Amino acid sequence: MNKYKNHITAIAFLLIVLGLVAGVMEFGSIRNILLVLATILAGIPIAIKAFQSLRMKMFSIELLVIIAVIGALFIHEYVESSVVTFLFLFGDFLEARTLAKTRSSLKQLVDMAPQEAIVIRNGNRITVPVEEVDRGERVIIQSGGKVPVDGMILSGNASLIEAAVTGEAVPVMKQVDDKVFSGTIVDNGFIEIVAEKVGDDTTFAKIIELVEEAQESKSKTEKFLNKFSNYYTPAVVIFAIAVLAFTRDFHVAITFLVIACPGALVIGAPVSNVAGIGNGAKNGVLVKGGEVMDKFSKVDTLVFDKTGTLTKGKPEVTDIKIFGDFEENELLRMVAQAEAISEHHLGQTIVKEAKARNLNVMGELEAGEVLKGHGIRVELEGRVIIAGNRKLLSLEKIDFPNEVDRYAELREKTGNTAIFAATDGKVAGIISIADQIREDAPRALAEMRKNGIKNIIMLTGDNQHTAALVANQLGLDGFYAELLPEDKVNYVKKLKEQGHVVAMAGDGINDAPAIATADIGLAMGEGGTDISMETADVVLMADKLMQFSHAYSLSKATIRNMKENTMLAVMTVFILLIGVLMGSVHLASGMFIHEASVLLVIVNAMRLLRYNHKGTKVVIAGT
Repeated sequence: MNKYKNHITAIAFLLIVLGLVAGVMEFGSIRNILLVLATILAGIPIAIKAFQSLRMKMFSIELLVIIAVIGALFIHEYVESSVVTFLFLFGDFLEARTLAKTRSSLKQLVDMAPQEAIVIRNGNRITVPVEEVDRGERVIIQSGGKVPVDGMILSGNASLIEAAVTGEAVPVMKQVDDKVFSGTIVDNGFIEIVAEKVGDDTTFAKIIELVEEAQESKSKTEKFLNKFSNYYTPAVVIFAIAVLAFTRDFHVAITFLVIACPGALVIGAPVSNVAGIGNGAKNGVLVKGGEVMDKFSKVDTLVFDKTGTLTKGKPEVTDIKIFGDFEENELLRMVAQAEAISEHHLGQTIVKEAKARNLNVMGELEAGEVLKGHGIRVELEGRVIIAGNRKLLSLEKIDFPNEVDRYAELREKTGNTAIFAATDGKVAGIISIADQIREDAPRALAEMRKNGIKNIIMLTGDNQHTAALVANQLGLDGFYAELLPEDKVNYVKKLKEQGHVVAMAGDGINDAPAIATADIGLAMGEGGTDISMETADVVLMADKLMQFSHAYSLSKATIRNMKENTMLAVMTVFILLIGVLMGSVHLASGMFIHEASVLLVIVNAMRLLRYNHKGTKVVIAGT
């Protein structure tokens, strides 16, 4: 029946027009027949939905309309009965059309999905459907082409438009060993990549899946309204009976039934939710549902990890100080081989520096262990190599002279992280690593304070001096340094126990436990790691703090929009009902105003699609 609803609506409209024309020409019987036919035809899909709701023990809006229409037919008000059923169906049609528009962000994402890929098989280039690309295959992307899978560049370089994934329209330069993501476009250049994630495992496919799930999820307001309608409908029927008993006017009672339909009230919250989540998707912010949006808007305390969150996450080795008998490159090579087992930013920075010096980092470890929050311990070339922070050296009972401690403290006071390297129980050297604060951090934090954030706190595993330097530069309300992952979890719990609504932002790997503990977990990471997408409530795809600011202000705007729609719907019904009881609002005109209010809340919600916390036009991914 839904398939033919639009056709039924059009035919009902035609019958009403013909009926009114017949009335003008004084063909009374034909007029009544046409209007009754229009009523029955348009009433069938409404009656079906009412019956389905009753079978599920729910009292729907459609039930109110059917009761009112039967009553109108009973008192021979054929114009009202036909117009009411037509307007109800026409309202459904307009709602569907406008809701489809609010979901346009998802449609844009789906339309941007690559369909084909050029792969190298048996030495030949062939074009295959994207779903047929296998992991490990070499894929060619030429200028203007879409990247079909997630992978790493093997050769070539290019500027890529990553708007589909990150929401950023400015092209990004990529070269050998850089990661690329499905759905991005090679603006200029030529690259050959190795496929690492294909099909439904790609970042782009996961974005589409997350947005679909988020737009279907319900906010607390929606859940309340769904329960509310179950009580509201029978209450309206009782009130209508009371109106009939008081006025002795069947027509007024029926009009009361129709006008009391809370259509705008029911549609107002979900359309705001869909539009808000759609806006986020267009701007590289994935918000996992209406309930997350609701809770995010109430956050008053932000907790940040430092490395990769407040800082760029692209640390560099700034100095290597030798305290033993090793050559600088020899110590760097051994520590880099040891750090190959670690996923930590700092460990990978050491590996990167060794590779830049053309040192061999592929040595085979005899044994190895990652000590979370401290560092690593490995056996390599007959030596026990330890690399990490001061706590690790204390745990391993390794003494270090005052000269070593003074040098490490000096490096830390200038914003470096000191990595102690020890071999066979003695400190062999210190590798200094520095990371820069993100350029957009001061502005983003200032905007979030302006929007209602009261406390901004940093939790980091880094040393006290470097943490203090970053906290002072950004004007944070507090910081805690040299923490293990479980320490961060405890601090987040403590803040929640104090009554704060806490959002925790981290890189999605080491901070996953704290992200999961917070009221709102937010992961930052270009392209979005698997664990960040699974653990976090909000994912920032472009890895920028200004996206965090946009996400926070968007959540407030979305909830505010929901409240506006709810207020508008309630006020409309209240005024109309007063008008019915005073005799100034009639069935057809009341229904028309009622449907107009439904459209008004939808139009109000659609403003969220263009919402930009900076007050400028939003750049839509892919446009």
